[in-house]
Amino acid sequence: MEAGRGAAAGVAGGGGAAASSSPEETRYAGRFVEELCCACVGLFTGPNPMMARYLYALIFLVTNLLAWTLRDYGNSALAELQRLKVCQGARYCLGAEGVLRVSLGCFLFFFVMFLSTVNTRKVHDCRNSWHSEWWPVKVVLWLGLTAVTFLSPSPLVQLYGKVAHFGAGAFLVIQLVSVTRFIMWINDCCQSETTRKRCHLQIQVVSIVTYVGSLLGIVLMYVWYAPSPSCKLNILFITVTLVLVQLMTFVSMSSKVKAGYLAPGLMGIYVVFLCWSAIRSEPHTEICNKKAEVATSADWLNIASFVIAVIVIVAATFSTGIDSKCLQFKKAEAEEEDDIPYGFGFFHLVFAMGAMYFAMIFVGWNASHPMEKWTIDVGWASTWVRIGNEWLAAIVYIWMMIAPVIWKTRQVGSSAET
Repeated sequence: MEAGRGAAAGVAGGGGAAASSSPEETRYAGRFVEELCCACVGLFTGPNPMMARYLYALIFLVTNLLAWTLRDYGNSALAELQRLKVCQGARYCLGAEGVLRVSLGCFLFFFVMFLSTVNTRKVHDCRNSWHSEWWPVKVVLWLGLTAVTFLSPSPLVQLYGKVAHFGAGAFLVIQLVSVTRFIMWINDCCQSETTRKRCHLQIQVVSIVTYVGSLLGIVLMYVWYAPSPSCKLNILFITVTLVLVQLMTFVSMSSKVKAGYLAPGLMGIYVVFLCWSAIRSEPHTEICNKKAEVATSADWLNIASFVIAVIVIVAATFSTGIDSKCLQFKKAEAEEEDDIPYGFGFFHLVFAMGAMYFAMIFVGWNASHPMEKWTIDVGWASTWVRIGNEWLAAIVYIWMMIAPVIWKTRQVGSSAET
């Protein structure tokens, strides 16, 4: 009873303190609560493009999981469908065909969204409401398009599988351009006068760590994936990666570029990762790929790698989709208050190409290639795609470094002639 009275007294005391507050404080508190409530209501009722992108990513994730389920466990469910002719009736092609059908449905959904939202500029445009709201309609549209693909003839699915190679390749190009631009943006921020003076030591430490880390990664790949001179292909991949890291560093540190060590260090980590993932994509029967054999023998490690890979696919598609300026070559116009926060059309186009990309890595870039359970992006086709992606990333970075110098030299030459 005493405790109850004490608590009641405490509440009463709190109420008295609130009552004794000034009218101005009460008015400010009421305004804060009102704005907070309006923001919460607007989150669920009004168009919210920032929240919508996460819901689209969720749809994309569910589609990935559905494709994986059909590939690894959907043979019985797809037994009634006509088998791919290119596989000559092999049972493993049923799973590959299921992946392509789910991917086609996802592609159609995001391509419809692309056509209906492209060139949206302002938040008061009715297409902003379509992009950010109407979720029951869009879920029905997504499920309907996915269901229609399972009624489509196999030749059409095969044709989509061939076209998906190009769409997935375009997705990889856009992704590496986005990553390269992001690295250069970080480097430009760190090279600014204010940041350089305030964080000079930290920038130097990060630059050295990334550069040394890329070299250490190359050494480890030599140890793990080139244990003998007979592993000529892996030795070639790793050696070319070493040359690219040194070349990017040399270009960045040249007297005309002067980009510092941070950008080549980060790009070095990126290309080393691409080389590592390419070698990891080699068939597990390859004698030089000892680490893959270890991963295959440990089921939990294989499953964890698969889950992480799926999450990375979704995250990469999401981050690339909201970077609509990565392919913008002309000078950006000044943003206005009523501009949309990101390009809706580009966002959906990237997700449409991402649907093609996840189809390719789920079937190893070859619909007639058998894939083991809980594996992703394994096969020689996957290896060469990733190696090509690595080399192209280095070329894009070097070009972004030297292009301003070339452009400036041409401008100086043309002005001198006039």
